[in-house]
Amino acid sequence: MSDSRHAHHHVRKTRTGTVVSAKMDKTIRVRVERRIAHPLYGKFIRKAKNYIAHDETNSAREGDTVRIMETRPISKTKCWRLVDVVTRAVIPTNEIASTEDS
Repeated sequence: MSDSRHAHHHVRKTRTGTVVSAKMDKTIRVRVERRIAHPLYGKFIRKAKNYIAHDETNSAREGDTVRIMETRPISKTKCWRLVDVVTRAVIPTNEIASTEDS
């Protein structure tokens, strides 16, 4: 019953990017950068796009590198969900000291 026509039916798009904003509840904004070659001159140009993604456990923080996957529409602008956190953001030591003082 496995047709080659239907082999790629459930493959969903995934993107890897940096969390720009994690201020919303269960929602993150992820900036995905890509490099494309200019069609005439061949110089590589950086292009970026922001995706709104669902983060069920609020585990991602600003600066983290995350992997997101396309999913059904969750809200008007949210149709991606967080798969996993690839790398955590490094918190500067002066910010750690200021949070411990208060």
